[in-house]
Amino acid sequence: MLSSVPKKESKLKLTIKIAANENDDVIVVHCQGRLVYRDEAAAVCAKVTGLMASNRLLVLDLSEVEAIDGSGVGQLVRLWGRAQSKGGMLKLVAPSAPVRKLLKLTRLDSIFETYPNLEEATLAFRGQPA
Repeated sequence: MLSSVPKKESKLKLTIKIAANENDDVIVVHCQGRLVYRDEAAAVCAKVTGLMASNRLLVLDLSEVEAIDGSGVGQLVRLWGRAQSKGGMLKLVAPSAPVRKLLKLTRLDSIFETYPNLEEATLAFRGQPA
């Protein structure tokens, strides 16, 4: 007889931290946890959309994103489109393995500008080589 073991709900959540560089012209959004359907993906979209009102240069640090799904990728595409329509720029920094895998699978890795670290992304905003 097989016993039914209830599945534990993942305790992973999403933490969003905002930082500005020394000149306050580039805003960095650090994401940690999961970027998935519902609350997490919507939270990133809402936070970054709010930042776009006063900042044109945004970086999403995705190095600590442990899980992403189609909804999370959809929100990234939405943010990229909003930045473009407002004359801004959105760059990705150090996407984790799950993020890189899904971006490659969906061929969105050819759309997003991705950098290995924050310094290179910031230099790219200024048109300077790393």
